[in-house]
Amino acid sequence: MDGMGAVGLRDTLIAGARVIDPASGFDGVADVLVRGGLIADIGPGLGAPEDAEVVRAEDAVLCPGLVDMRAELGEPGREYRETIKSVARGAAAGGITTLAALPDSLPAIDDPALVRLLRARGEETGSLTILPYGAVTRGCAGEQLAELGLLREAGAVGFTDGGRAIGPARLMRLALSYARGFGGIVVQHPEDRSLAEGGAATEGELATRLGLPGIPAAAEAIQVGRDIALARLTGGRLHFAHVSTAAALDLIRRAKDEGLRVTCDTAPPYFDLNEIAIGEFRTYAKLSPPLRAEADRRAVVAALADGTIDAVASDHQPRDADDKRLPFAEASPGGAGLVTLLPITLAQMHGGAISLPRAIALMTAGPADVLGVAQGRLAKGGVADLCLFHPDRAWQIEAGRMPGKAQNTPFDGRAVEGRVMGTWKAGRRVFG
Repeated sequence: MDGMGAVGLRDTLIAGARVIDPASGFDGVADVLVRGGLIADIGPGLGAPEDAEVVRAEDAVLCPGLVDMRAELGEPGREYRETIKSVARGAAAGGITTLAALPDSLPAIDDPALVRLLRARGEETGSLTILPYGAVTRGCAGEQLAELGLLREAGAVGFTDGGRAIGPARLMRLALSYARGFGGIVVQHPEDRSLAEGGAATEGELATRLGLPGIPAAAEAIQVGRDIALARLTGGRLHFAHVSTAAALDLIRRAKDEGLRVTCDTAPPYFDLNEIAIGEFRTYAKLSPPLRAEADRRAVVAALADGTIDAVASDHQPRDADDKRLPFAEASPGGAGLVTLLPITLAQMHGGAISLPRAIALMTAGPADVLGVAQGRLAKGGVADLCLFHPDRAWQIEAGRMPGKAQNTPFDGRAVEGRVMGTWKAGRRVFG
């Protein structure tokens, strides 16, 4: 949505919040005036215009609406798991106003018409901008390149096969080369499929004790190493999703030091949980990639702090009860993540690993910069996509009571601090 459709909205003054905009470096107590869907003014002691709604926000933080750079929609094709309407509801409750949607739906988003449709469906929600990824290969089948240029023209924000690694090196080389021609980015699920196929948990003592087929942690670094070599060869832009191991992060860190156009994100489970969370076959904690050893979790936390990781994504993978009520090895991997993105990321701030501005940057300007989009900023004259939250307000995550359709959270029962108090989309309050 842009501000044009918001003309006639009542003015809103959000007063007394700690306003943090990582893109500009602004961090201070201020008032924010919203008019006609845009940010009309930012500063201390702004007067409230006549008839304006005044939101008292002392002790709260106001930041740009969160930008979630990786989420499954369920729709089209798996509406039993999630729909665009239910995703929009969960996103608003989580402070998310922009979401990049994965293309491995039914059908896959390998047709420009589907890209345009998803963008339009996002506009229809009135609360969420949907930025569709285009499929790298037709049907996300890993065999034949999709029409990347046409997908880009239709509005695809990048290219990926979602939860399936782009396997053949030749295909990945072609994708990076073609995308480079128009400034596109290729997003890889970093997992060597030949090593991971049939696995259910990270290979090691725990998987052995539980009798689960293992996925070696090295499967991630092997894929990352190969693709960095291809990025070096082609000069293309390469992004690794949900990175979860120390070895892969070391490779990415070195690639960045070399000046390669390589970026990465992670997701909350990989810095908040380790493999112990699968307990006695707890399928809500069966994820892709699988939860890792504690040493890897600590490496992810360190990479959040030192800048190796560019963004934190929800990695929202909705599943219904039938997907999860199966023996662990057969259950579908994936965890719901929209409502938990902010509080689990803030846990790293509360624990002292990162600052509050850094935590917010990882969910706003960081992903927006990777994707090359205008969202994730809070500036005078900009669209009023806003998230107001109380960083210290405690609550408990409960599966079955989360906004949206998907309830398969690996954080069920987790006590957290950080509650969204209001979400605005183009000046219209859509939550709180």
